[in-house]
Amino acid sequence: MKVHIQQIPPEGLHLEGEEPSSILELHDENVRPIGPIVYSLHVGLSGGGLFATGTLAIPLELQCVTCLDRFPLELKVKDFACQVELTGSETVDLTEYLREDILLALPPHPHCDWNGERDCPGTFRKQTENVNESLDDTRDDGDTRKVWGALDQLKLK
Repeated sequence: MKVHIQQIPPEGLHLEGEEPSSILELHDENVRPIGPIVYSLHVGLSGGGLFATGTLAIPLELQCVTCLDRFPLELKVKDFACQVELTGSETVDLTEYLREDILLALPPHPHCDWNGERDCPGTFRKQTENVNESLDDTRDDGDTRKVWGALDQLKLK
């Protein structure tokens, strides 16, 4: 995404639009863009530099690390900000800054039940009866022999 410096008025410039997801250069089969990057930015000049602030969004398809199912995620960067020093050229390329903020916002361990709308089929959950039975065996009733009994019977030699 290139910004022409000469087109920025003193009060700044509001830019909205889309960039192709190919600028992300994602080579991970677990993360797949399913639409373009949508941006809404305020761009301005300040003391020998160009600043840009705003929001970025991209629809993705991620693979759950637990059940390996694919699920959609609308990734949003609500507080995008960058400052670029002007080097004398007519344009400033913000592509690397957009790419970096989006990649940093990707979840490191995506789960398909991230928003509570779905139960991940790969999540291991014990039945409540089994949990209550195991809790009964380990409750502290003052008699530690009951808890340590299995270890006392252990034959090490």
